[in-house]
Parts: sequence; C-alpha cells; structure tokens
Amino acid sequence: MRRTRDESDAAVTARADTRALVPYFLVSAVLSLGYGSVLTLLGEIRDRFELSNTEVGFIGGAGFLAGFVAQTGFARYADRGHAARMVRIGITGAVVGVVLCIFATELWEWVLARVALGMGSGMVSPATRRVVIARDPERVGANLGMQGAFDIAGFVVGPVLAGVLAELVGLRSPFVVLAFVYLGLFILVARLDLSAGVVSTERRAVRTLLRLPAMQAALFASIAFYTTIGMFEAVWSPMLNDLGAEVWLIGVSFSLFVIPMIVLAPIGGRLAQRRGPMNVVVISIFVATLCTLSYGFAPLWLILGVSLLHACADSFTMPGNQIAVAMSSPPDQLAAGQGLLGSVGLLVAGAMGLIGGALYDHAGRGLLFALTAMGMLVFLVLARWRANIAELQLASAE
Repeated sequence: MRRTRDESDAAVTARADTRALVPYFLVSAVLSLGYGSVLTLLGEIRDRFELSNTEVGFIGGAGFLAGFVAQTGFARYADRGHAARMVRIGITGAVVGVVLCIFATELWEWVLARVALGMGSGMVSPATRRVVIARDPERVGANLGMQGAFDIAGFVVGPVLAGVLAELVGLRSPFVVLAFVYLGLFILVARLDLSAGVVSTERRAVRTLLRLPAMQAALFASIAFYTTIGMFEAVWSPMLNDLGAEVWLIGVSFSLFVIPMIVLAPIGGRLAQRRGPMNVVVISIFVATLCTLSYGFAPLWLILGVSLLHACADSFTMPGNQIAVAMSSPPDQLAAGQGLLGSVGLLVAGAMGLIGGALYDHAGRGLLFALTAMGMLVFLVLARWRANIAELQLASAE
C-alpha cells in the first residue's frame, strides 16, 4: 500500500512538473506554424510567381541554412545566461519573416523571408530546449517528447490553416494571420523565466562536444533523419501538385504525416530514455529509409498511406536523437549540444533542399528518392558504428 501511494505521489509530481513546462512547449508549437504554412504553399507560390522547382528548392533550403547559422553561432549563448534575449530576438525575426511573405513577389524576397523565419526558429529552439532538459533531468525523455509533440502540433495546424485560408481568402492571408500570432507569442515570452541549469564558461563548447563518440553517433543519425526532411521541404508540395493533388489535399497530407507524431513522440521519448536512444533511433530511421524509397515510384494514394508509417518512425527518431545529445552533453553545455544537433540537421536539410529541387527538375522523383534512401542508410551505419565505440568506452571506464 505504501509503495502504491508513493508511486501515485510521484505521478502527481511529474504531471505538475510537466504542466509548468507547457508555456515553453507552446513557444515551439507556435513557431512551427510558419514552417508548415510555407511548406504547404510552395507549390502554389511556384505556379503564381512562375518559379522553377530549382528556385523553390532555394526557398526551402535557405530557411534550413539560416537555421544552421543561428544554431551554430548562437546556441552556446543560451548556456551563458542569454537565453531570454535569444528567444526575443528569434521571435522578432519570425515576425519579420512572415511580414516579408505578405509582400514578396520576387525569388530573392521569398528567400529572404525564409532566412528570417529560419534564423528566428534557430535562435529560439536550443534556448527553450535547454530549459526543458535542465528543469527536470529525471524525465528528460518524456519532456522532450512532449515538446516535440507540441512542435508537431503546430506543424499540423499550420498546413491546414494555410491551405484553407489560401483557398478561401488568398495566398497572402495565412501570413497576415501568422504575423498577429507571432506578435502574441512575443508578449507571452516576455513573461517567461528562461533561466535554468549551470551557466557555462566554456568557450570551445562545439569542439569539445564533437570529440565525443556518443555525440558523433547522434549527429550521424541526425544527418540521416534530416536528409529526407530536406527532400520534403523542396519537393513534397510540388510533387503532390504534379501528381494532381489540390492545395487543400497537400495541406492535409502534411497534417496526416505529423498527426501520429503528436501521440507517439512522448512515448518515443520515454522508450528512448529507458532502452537507450541509439537502440531506438537505428530501428526508426531504417523504417523511414524504406518509406523514403517508396516515394520515388508509388502513386499518390499510396504515398499518402506510406507517409503515415514514416510519421510513426519519425516519432521515435526525433526525441531519441535529442535525448542522445542531452545524455552526451555536459550539464553546462545543454543548449550548445542541442544547437549542434539542430545545426547539423539543418545544414543537411538545406543542402538536400537545394539539391532536391534540381534533381526533381532534371532526373525525376524515382532517382531523387532512391539516392536519398541510399544516403540515409550510409549515415545510419555510421551512427551505429560510433554508438558502439561510445558503449565500449563507457564499459572500459567502468
């Protein structure tokens, strides 16, 4: 009886701790609205402004590369006590990005808008994730999974909102709505306490982290994961458009892809913490690789079905990678570790977005997704290799 009561008290405490983190989860969710909206409308933007698939790839890739610069260059400052400033500057950048989308007509204007959105998200993400990790290290798996679920929920709402508003009101209307939503987010974060954990004095955090085999394993897995994300950014909307899908269906397809992740990401986080993050990630990325290969030859209805399985796999990959990095990072370098993970992924996604648009233009979807799947498999093998090295080092140290 006493044990049952203790377990019940622990569960109540855990729920209270999670509720205290909800405002930080909401920041992630709201910022994801913009990413999902732009993704959904890329096909329509291409047709309205007479852009090529290669140019659409530039728009998608620019956002990822901007996020890479932000997370590589600024994540460490969250560890040094500047998290609140980073979050406010990042949200300001997101506001600028959606305002630019309201008025953009030329390629360079769309690219600049995506750069502002990417920089904004890249500054906010590692800072808020640091708070989530440091506030409750015993439940880091569940909390990171829950933050991921909120992030994905924003990504679900974004495409639906963008698709419906674009059909009923016009192409610019989703960005007008987002501008007001982001202004409301700025007011929210002004009231948040973003201090957590040990303040770092390390000046070479990235180089220190890169020398760790466990970190290398997580980064290789991140490369495999973001390879297909980069393809999605540049090609998914135009490809479905070419296969005959209406704008509303493209928006729904993004939602169908990510809805399972809302439910499964917290489960994936708990499983990764309990079983070992790399053990979970290797399996989930392998499943995602098979799904990616199928996109090169499947018809529209089958692509939509397979994307649901792909979403389930990604639900375990995303929190698993974040937990692997959190467990590998020193306590005073949590944001630097998360920023490194995000920046490597965004660099890969940006590069693949640029390449993907050109490949889709000149070689078609079959070769594009075959090469993508091969690249994912290579980096998955590298991740497993470095994880084995890390496990051997840990065993010898004990």
